[in-house]
Formats: sequence, structure tokens, C-alpha cells
Amino acid sequence: VQLQASGGGLVQPGGSLRLSCAASGPIFRINAMGWYRQAPGKQRELVAEIISGGLTNYADSVRGRFTISRDNAKNTVYLQMNSLRPEDTAVYSCNVRYTTYLGNAMNSWGKGTQVTVSS
Repeated sequence: VQLQASGGGLVQPGGSLRLSCAASGPIFRINAMGWYRQAPGKQRELVAEIISGGLTNYADSVRGRFTISRDNAKNTVYLQMNSLRPEDTAVYSCNVRYTTYLGNAMNSWGKGTQVTVSS
């Protein structure tokens, strides 16, 4: 399974960016899709995830500013990031938890995309 992420870049504080991540390959069922981030010198942290059925989970630091959504037909997850702050600067990586046609639970990561919030 491959994940193709896009949408990172440089934005001024208060600005917005939208990340997208499309999963392709032999997936029987997607169980969850999410975004993680890692800033320099810090551990990777969950930003937001959306679980099968539409349940969402956000880090406290982004709740109310970021919105995660998913297009099931396209196996694509989006992260709309508004009111960006310098502390949101990090490499953002997409993750998918899925079940294969053989019934195995798997986990895949996409290549990270840099988000820089700076004036």
C-alpha cells in the first residue's frame, strides 16, 4: 500500500493550508487514517485521525483550528489547517491502518511533507 501526500509549504501565521493523502493498493478495508507531525528535536505526535464510521480525534493543540475529513471513494484523507501558528511547523506524515484481503491488520506511512509557519 502506498500513500501519496501533498499540500505542505510555507505560510504566514494565521494562514491556512490543506494537506491531502491518498492510499492506493490492495486494501480490503481502511480502519483509520490520520496525520502525525514531528518538529525538530521533538517526538512524533498525533495531530488528527478519522476512524471508520467517521469518528475523529484531535490533539488538544489543534482542536478548533484543524479539521480532518475523508473521501471514502478515493481512499483519501484531508487535513484543513487554519489559524496556523509558528509552533505548527513540522514534518507532517500521513498514516493508514487497514485490513488486507487476507484479514491481516496493517499499518502504512506516507512520505512526510514540510509545513512551515513563519513571517
